[in-house]
Order: sequence, then C-alpha cells, then structure tokens
Amino acid sequence: MKTDDLKSFLDEKAALYNRPDFIDSDPIQIPHLFSAKEDIEIAGFLAATIAWGNRKQIIKNAHRMIELMGQAPYDFVMSHTDPQLERLDGFVHRTFNGVDFTTFIRALRNLYEKHGGPEQVFAKHQNAQGLQHAISQFKKTFFEIEHPTRTQKHLSDPLNNSAAKRLNMYLRWMVRKDNKGVDLGIWKGVSPALLSCPLDVHSGNVARKLGILTRKQNDAKALAELDAQLRFFDPTDPAKYDFALFGLGVFEKF
Repeated sequence: MKTDDLKSFLDEKAALYNRPDFIDSDPIQIPHLFSAKEDIEIAGFLAATIAWGNRKQIIKNAHRMIELMGQAPYDFVMSHTDPQLERLDGFVHRTFNGVDFTTFIRALRNLYEKHGGPEQVFAKHQNAQGLQHAISQFKKTFFEIEHPTRTQKHLSDPLNNSAAKRLNMYLRWMVRKDNKGVDLGIWKGVSPALLSCPLDVHSGNVARKLGILTRKQNDAKALAELDAQLRFFDPTDPAKYDFALFGLGVFEKF
C-alpha cells in the first residue's frame, strides 16, 4: 500500500473508532465518571494502571477501585485515614493487590502535595522527542515515598526499554482532545504532538501487517519506530492512530 493510501486508510479507521460508543467497552469510561480535573486524572491513572488482561474484568475492577474510594478519588487521596486505607486490603487485579493500591494512594497524595499533581510532573519533563523521558521521571517522582519494592513493577520505565503501554494510554486520555467525547484532553501543559501510540500485542501486530513497524518485540525501540511513522502521518495528533490500530486488531481481527 502506498504511503498516501495507507495514511488515508488509517485516518478512516481512526475516525470510525474515535467516537462516543467506544467508551462503553473501554476502561476510559472510568475517568468519564467525573467532571473535576483531579478526580478525572486519578480515576484515569488507576484504571490505566490495571489495564491488562480481560477488558471486562479490567473495567469491573476499576469500578471497584472507585467504589472503595467512596466515589470521590481526589478527596480520598488527600483526606484518607488509616482505617479507610484498610478497606483496600482485599483488592486484587491480577498481580496488583491491596498493598499496591494503598501505596499508590499514598504516592498520589505526595504527588499533589509536593509536585502539584501528575500533569505538572509530565509537563516539566517533556522534551522535543516525546514523553518517554517524562514517563521515566514520573516513575522516579511517584516512588520517592517509602514503598514496597514489589509495587514498582506496576509503573513501566521506557528507559529500561519498556513500551510503557498503559502510561502512554493514560497520557492519551489526559492530553488528547479529540472533540468526539472520547479522549478527555484536560491537560493543557503537555503537547498532543508528543504523545505515543500505546503499543501492545494488538496494535503491534496490526502495525507490522501494515508495514509501519518492523521490530518484532513490543518494546521502547519498537515504540520509537512506530512514533516516527505515525508522526509523519500526522505531526500534530499522532496518537489518534491508536484508535485505528486497536480497532483493526480487536474489533476487526485484521
């Protein structure tokens, strides 16, 4: 397929899946429960953190997380008591458990108290190459509090050659304003042009079949290769192609 034809094909697929009915089957529905910025970014962060495995189970458990926080994520993060944190002990999603959940709540409070919240951390560390360095710095900042070593595995680090799929997805939700009612676009301090397409098994396989990704592993090097191609197609909004690659892989079994 010629470059122009491929771009047109992907633009068409992105438009097909970047629409409101996508929300009902996706974890992005969790931050959509809220209207206040801090509630949106906390709910989105926690939902993205557990976004691996069965999608229905991800959504079910993400709703459970919100319930355990009394349907008020920011208030819970900033005002929780030790007895309230004990409610989280029984939470489990795959390898993310109550210890991890409690640590994340404490780390989020520190993030707001000491750093102004997640947007400020990403905005501070973004650079012309993208947001992968910022993701690495965010992980360092997030875990500057005392924490169990085991919990670190739930945030990926691109500088350790991870594609950081879940954090890139979270950034798409927070930064990209699609005017279709899907991506929330509440962060104005980070440029959508710097976003990366969340790279997973589905998007990676589709990208390889289309010839826009050659590397076999879904790692940071593959993400950089895919970034270059998608930014060539649309320098201002490369992450919109996540809808095309995901839709082709999951819904169309491309």
